[in-house]
Amino acid sequence: MSINVVTLVGRVGGEPEMKYYDSGKVVCKLTLAVDRRSRNNDKPDWFNLELWDKTAEVAGNYVHKGSLIGVKGSLKFNSWNDRQSGILRSSPCIRVDQLDLLGSKRDAEAGGDFSPENF
Repeated sequence: MSINVVTLVGRVGGEPEMKYYDSGKVVCKLTLAVDRRSRNNDKPDWFNLELWDKTAEVAGNYVHKGSLIGVKGSLKFNSWNDRQSGILRSSPCIRVDQLDLLGSKRDAEAGGDFSPENF
């Protein structure tokens, strides 16, 4: 038996990057800043997120820089050969299965309710 589950809540670091394929598939890439609970650390941990299909469409339509979101997914590693050196490189990524829209800084400042039921 093996378990690969990641759950994160944080703020989106930039606008979603959407890519549409001829096959009809769509992927959305985001960065997520998550505060680590620590007395000495005021810098967030950054995570690369990858969302596919309907979840990607929701992110592309409703998620913006600064949005507070929750995600649940699995850790994966993207691998490629470096064009310059030919060395195999890899980068961790969270493959998101579930996206929860929790709000944005602007919504919090305005006192707005950014729950999914309102859409």
